[in-house]
Amino acid sequence: MVHGRVSRLLVHDVRFPTSLGGHGSDAMHTDPDYSVAYVVLETDAEDGLRGCGLTFTLGKGTEVVVCAVNALAHHVLHRDLKDIVGNFRGFYRQLTSDGQLRWIGPEKGAVHLATAAILNAVWDLWAKQEGKPLWKLLVDMDPRTLLSCIDFRYITDALTEEDALEILQKGQVGKKEREQILTHGYPAYTTSCAWLGYPDDLLKQLCAAALKDGWTRFKVKVGADLQDDMRRCRLIRDLIGPDRTLMMDANQRWDVPEAVAWMSKLAEFKPLWIEEPTSPDDILGHAAIAKALAPLGIGVATGEQCHNRVVFKQLLQANALQFLQIDSCRLGSVNENLSVILMAKKFGTRHQEDLTLLESDPCLWGNHRTLSCDGPHGSHCCQMSSTQGRGCVNTWITYMSTSSILCTSSRPPTCLHRLLNGNEGGFCKETPVSRWRSLEEAPCCSRKLALSYTTSTP
Repeated sequence: MVHGRVSRLLVHDVRFPTSLGGHGSDAMHTDPDYSVAYVVLETDAEDGLRGCGLTFTLGKGTEVVVCAVNALAHHVLHRDLKDIVGNFRGFYRQLTSDGQLRWIGPEKGAVHLATAAILNAVWDLWAKQEGKPLWKLLVDMDPRTLLSCIDFRYITDALTEEDALEILQKGQVGKKEREQILTHGYPAYTTSCAWLGYPDDLLKQLCAAALKDGWTRFKVKVGADLQDDMRRCRLIRDLIGPDRTLMMDANQRWDVPEAVAWMSKLAEFKPLWIEEPTSPDDILGHAAIAKALAPLGIGVATGEQCHNRVVFKQLLQANALQFLQIDSCRLGSVNENLSVILMAKKFGTRHQEDLTLLESDPCLWGNHRTLSCDGPHGSHCCQMSSTQGRGCVNTWITYMSTSSILCTSSRPPTCLHRLLNGNEGGFCKETPVSRWRSLEEAPCCSRKLALSYTTSTP
């Protein structure tokens, strides 16, 4: 039973200098520093449980999201958790319909990223209080209760609440059997081998290591130079062989005709999909690309920078994608994810989660960066891949959440453990905004935390 009143909201600006090694680099984001605005909710409940949620950024701009979190904080502070989840649809709409803040959205941009972080923390706290991983909290819900968490405004021309109820009721059949996925892990792929900034020697080394670990699905970044793409794709295809799956990701680099022409050249390498071939806002452009590439057997995947359920609705209505990639840190958390997943079910489109809500579980949502899947380590469903395989940037976050009970393979770095728990050696408590540079050890992927800020809203 949920309980307690939210008494405090903390938000941390946490950044990693991933750009130094080319980790995460692609055709549009050549120097990303993987970062998060990390929200912690505390309550007056005696159990001491805290809700942890985040949204993802690439370095600069995280401070903007932190400001947006603080601007929204009054909607959650001093509220009973029971009242929030008892009218979750209303609470979601309150956050997304703030009469002044929605002007710098609405339901998009920094203010929606901040909304996601707060909602992610609420979901995490709810799951912890129920003593369940989030996926289990969701699948154990009565269908009507689950639907009460969703805002159907703007999508009823594609999915009504009655449609969604029918889908969920039919889905009750075989639900227990589907949970057997816990025994072997959720199907996924690795991008860790083929970031665009990696030299060939490192690419070969990482591909060999991934193959040894049992990976069968690989994604390569493309889009900067056609001849270089041809060479790198040939190298990777030769390394992984003809029977393993290859995907490609252009990260929004091309115009529509350019995307079709470019992928026609890369078709010889048999990619399953091209991800983000053009602007994430161009619904008709994606539809044109999907239609042109269908005879080549290449699907279109997109979603990690789609603002909200309305954009996804239009992509589905226009038959503009074959693989739908939701992001709990871009959309309005699980609430909005649910609406998109249900629309995908109705339209018959495959979905996956691009950047996981770490306090949920990939066994329900799927996770673009989950190292669970087809390798011998499949039981560790929450391991993350950001550079060189297991236990990198985000491992500490999954560990910190008690609702991520499947994450059993790694511990958080001491520096981040202190950051989030406020132990001795962590943040200075004398000022509301302070810097913390002391690192006893690097994160487990050997990247150091460059700079962190924290603010507190009592």
